[in-house]
Amino acid sequence: MSEKQDDLESLMSHLGEFGKYQLYQYLLLIMTGLTAGMHTLSIVPINGLPNHRCLVPWHENDTDVAWNSPTALAAIPLNPDGTYSSCLLINPTTNLTEACDEWVYDRTHFKHTRSVEWDLVCDKKWLGALSKSVFMLGVFSGSFSLGYLADKYGRKKVQCWTQTIQLIVSFGIAFINDYNMYLVASYIYGIVGSTSAYIPAFVLAMELVGPSKRTASGLIFQAFFAVGIMLVAAWAYFIPNYVTLQAVIGLHVVPTMALWWLADESPRWLWSKGRIAESVNIVAKGVKFNGGEKIDRAYYVSKGQANKATDETAPSGGFLDLFRTPRLRMRMINLSYIWFAASVAYYGLSLAGDNMPGNPFFILFVLGLVEIPCYTMVIMLLDRTGRRSLTSIMLLLGGVSCTVVALIPQDMPNAIAAVACIGKFFVSGGFAIVFNYNAELLPTAVRNVGIGFSSAWARLAAMLCPLILLLHSVDKSLPTIIFALAAFTAGFFILFLPETLNKPMPESIEDGENFGIGDTGFNACCSRKKATDDYKPANPI
Repeated sequence: MSEKQDDLESLMSHLGEFGKYQLYQYLLLIMTGLTAGMHTLSIVPINGLPNHRCLVPWHENDTDVAWNSPTALAAIPLNPDGTYSSCLLINPTTNLTEACDEWVYDRTHFKHTRSVEWDLVCDKKWLGALSKSVFMLGVFSGSFSLGYLADKYGRKKVQCWTQTIQLIVSFGIAFINDYNMYLVASYIYGIVGSTSAYIPAFVLAMELVGPSKRTASGLIFQAFFAVGIMLVAAWAYFIPNYVTLQAVIGLHVVPTMALWWLADESPRWLWSKGRIAESVNIVAKGVKFNGGEKIDRAYYVSKGQANKATDETAPSGGFLDLFRTPRLRMRMINLSYIWFAASVAYYGLSLAGDNMPGNPFFILFVLGLVEIPCYTMVIMLLDRTGRRSLTSIMLLLGGVSCTVVALIPQDMPNAIAAVACIGKFFVSGGFAIVFNYNAELLPTAVRNVGIGFSSAWARLAAMLCPLILLLHSVDKSLPTIIFALAAFTAGFFILFLPETLNKPMPESIEDGENFGIGDTGFNACCSRKKATDDYKPANPI
């Protein structure tokens, strides 16, 4: 550990692992996790696509009768699998099938969505998937660009500005009626409405707590993302109109405006940027809030200033520093793929609720609910098993669950939904640990931009998920097979990363490059095996 890091850890030790000050700051920041979950999964009910059929023009008042009216269905041809076509009609004059341009919808659950209003069905169904992908493209752009800005200009400043813009966009997008304008707004909404605000707040929270509390703090933070999913499902059940629903979701951002006045900047970030006095002052404020003994400000400022003179001659940390050195470069490539693959499985299962039988709002609620016991289990195990092994096991079990879903016959819809929820349980656990793991692996100088870059690959995966789900019309099991392969490969590649349990977070680029040299899951297994093979009892029988 460098002398500079020793001084910083000594300063941060005065705050303790998790005192009243950390709890106060944590509660302020955690609301961003809830709003991120709401915004990200709001695209499910807002753009929900119910069952539908062609409008039968020769049936008087067909729009006023049930979508599955027997008299209307008599004019609808059957698909090869025996289900009624959603896009074709039998012309009674020619007795030939033809495409239609008007539809009747099953409004049992989805009563008024954008897909229904704009008839994004049949040959325009891809437009509905495109709108979701454009939102995720915005999330991809924001994760990287705002991550860089948070490392350059500060966690708090970027987070607060993003939340402010998020409030305006998430409320205003409800009233856009033009599809092309909606795509533009969705892209901006994706930039500010999901992890772009969430990641700086998450990193700020993680940089305040001690090593023994990172696991619980990080996972509870992410659990609020799941609470946001559940809240969206609940609001969608009670609010059938997508305009009102979107406006209500947007208004949930209002309480986060308090962060402008009540939240503090990360002392670790300030220290890494040479703003020593500000860092020491915030720690002193936190120590006083916690009721601890007064710290020697002059001592820590002088120690920090002495190191700052040396640091000023070295280049500051930036995006390219993630790839300048060989071990950090390979680590970033590995982390980026793990985020990508785990996200394919996570968002694929989250967005697949539309294709599952039953009430889509209840299914979305359950898919969020299963994350809560998952995080509870991970909190109990993670500081015992370590990050690497538990993440790998969770993702591999998620891959097994997705494989089982693909193998279950389509005439067993309840079994498919149940096993999919089990898969979501395991994938959510693995994906959640990756957040904590990534924050602990990367040095403070590039932590936010590193997480932002890795997370951007996860958003790229999320952008592809709506398009992957369109393969359901080709083969109903094909999307789940893709999700299974993604989870399997993520679980395997994470074994190449070093363990971070009970180790101090690296501060400089040099610390990050030297962190965990030679430590992989394979080496750890071989070391344990060798220790077992070399063991000889003291009194052999």
